[in-house]
Amino acid sequence: MAEAGTWKVYLSGEIHSDWRQRIADGVSETGLPVELLAPVTDHEASDDVGASILGEERDQFWRDHKGAGVNAVRTQTLLRSADVVVVRFGDKYRQWNAAFEAGYAAALGKPIVTVHDGELTHALKEVDRAAMAVAETPEQVVEILRYATRT
Repeated sequence: MAEAGTWKVYLSGEIHSDWRQRIADGVSETGLPVELLAPVTDHEASDDVGASILGEERDQFWRDHKGAGVNAVRTQTLLRSADVVVVRFGDKYRQWNAAFEAGYAAALGKPIVTVHDGELTHALKEVDRAAMAVAETPEQVVEILRYATRT
């Protein structure tokens, strides 16, 4: 844990809704001993980081490859340091990166909480099986964290 009694919680997954902010608000309002960690959630910055730091590529495959590598420096470091990993799957886009991060967290032995609507239960059954809890709302995640961190 970061400091005595502080839990590091990594928030993985979709970036097109306010779910991270809702968890942050709940953690703040309830005074939980939780530090929230996250990937870069600016989609354009995340997509462009490899080319902007390491140089442009003519082929989109190699451009994406560079960006994924630079982003992995952050995500893998934060995943390794996390006490709990929360993975949100939205219904608008396929979040392959979130599924990868859930698998990576499972391989590291990290407790996982998934968050998604009930309609995605079948599609995410293997990911949910690796999770300790499956929530449908950010508020349920806050309650799980409240319970887990209580003294």
